[in-house]
Amino acid sequence: MSRMGDVLAGFHAAWEFESDSVLIRYERGLRTPKLLSALRERRIPLSAVAGVTLAPGKRGTVVLRLEPRAGADPLLEAAAGQLKEGSDPYRLVLPAERETLAEYYADELRSQLTGSGPAERFLVDAPEAPLSFKAYDGKASFDGRTVRFRWFWTGASSAKWKAGDQSFAVSELSGVEWRSPEVFEGHLRLVNGQEAPAQPDQDPATVVFGLGYGPVHESLPFAAAVLAAVRGRGASAAVPAVTVPRRDPADIADRIRHLGELHQAGLVTDEEFTVKKAELLAEL
Repeated sequence: MSRMGDVLAGFHAAWEFESDSVLIRYERGLRTPKLLSALRERRIPLSAVAGVTLAPGKRGTVVLRLEPRAGADPLLEAAAGQLKEGSDPYRLVLPAERETLAEYYADELRSQLTGSGPAERFLVDAPEAPLSFKAYDGKASFDGRTVRFRWFWTGASSAKWKAGDQSFAVSELSGVEWRSPEVFEGHLRLVNGQEAPAQPDQDPATVVFGLGYGPVHESLPFAAAVLAAVRGRGASAAVPAVTVPRRDPADIADRIRHLGELHQAGLVTDEEFTVKKAELLAEL
């Protein structure tokens, strides 16, 4: 292997070669894709790599890329092939005149690879909790043990308001479905064994994205962190219940006001209005 500590710097990232891994540090400049800036740095164990490629890039560049093993990286598992090329965290773009040097490192890496086939567990660390982001219809937060959805009265459907704010312990979940905000009907859905409504905006286990809401650099690391917690919970699944802090009175007042508007519009029955109002008041 190349000398420990060797660094190969390209556009938007630099790779530092270690005895059993590659430490990738991403730039945080304005031209760096936002996802890479948000990731900051990632350590990729060589056991998580299936191959290394070097190919011509655009406009006088070459691209050195690690090919991760299927199932080794929670970020790519959550992305499910939806990432654009520029946001691929495993690509290092270099000037074409550095092709010979890139080929040297590619050969060195290939000589050290031993893993092949799908990984039995995640080998690359997921983004660390706590994490949160704003979707179109609510705020999603994750503290490492519990996912919470707090609905926005300006965006959430009446079905979600009827269901109320949601909390999902990692032990209740079996997976995560992330659909990129850059495509139609982008959303983050928590898979919990219950039959989900066909429309994401009607599902209390889903937050929906929209223009400017749930961007890739916020919602994808969130999805990856939840997925890694679900897959790796093992013996730690039984965690103490987390006490939910009391709500801001102004927030409760806004919610009751919106509930009243739904009631007046006939979208909430008298009984539903009474029950939900009592639940909101109990949070004070």
